[in-house]
Amino acid sequence: MCYSNSSTSTTQQLAERYQKLQPGKPIELQYYFASGFQFPEWHTITNDQTLQQMRWGLLPRWFGGSNPIEFASKTLNARLETAAEKASFKHLLTSNRCLVPSTGFFEWQTIGKKKVPFYIKHNSQPVFSIAGLFDTWLDPKTGIKVQTFTILTTQANTLMAEIHNSKQRMPLILNQNEEATWLNGLVQPETFADRSKLALAAWEIDKKTVLGKNANVQTINQPFSNRFEEQLGLFD
Repeated sequence: MCYSNSSTSTTQQLAERYQKLQPGKPIELQYYFASGFQFPEWHTITNDQTLQQMRWGLLPRWFGGSNPIEFASKTLNARLETAAEKASFKHLLTSNRCLVPSTGFFEWQTIGKKKVPFYIKHNSQPVFSIAGLFDTWLDPKTGIKVQTFTILTTQANTLMAEIHNSKQRMPLILNQNEEATWLNGLVQPETFADRSKLALAAWEIDKKTVLGKNANVQTINQPFSNRFEEQLGLFD
């Protein structure tokens, strides 16, 4: 699944990347590393080509429970294959699609009892789009409308299956020529499922930094090998 992401682009850079983009809220939201479980605000792009500020972790408009944080922690991702069956997502698949800009995301590889972090980026697009769904929830305590989103995931391609080898999933990364088609909602979501030809690059990064108190640092995506440290652990 995809629970950690990065977006280091400024609003100006996003405007240049996504042509005809209309600035919604010109607030700078830049992350070298962001965990979905912290429910960060994120720039997203909707069908009207507006840059929207939304919170990661979808709250459907009908949600009336007492713990929105707990609910949102379970809707950071939506499986493409089953989204149409889920009450939280099925009403969004046609009219409430969005693009979630990213400059790279993070995933863990399982090696025996250990986990090794990787940074993954697009081979040719410094800023790429992940397919998302969004909704607007009215907070009954404050009366404020909150826009939230989820990231769609699909079956991992060859590279991602090797990295995310426990569940073999990956975010639904769109090719640039698919972005408008995704947003207009006229094509069935399953059309985008096959990501086998997607060109990604990935490398191992420092586990101590990822697990540290502040992982949102510029050096988070620097290549690093945890193997020597793990080998030393054999002699503890």
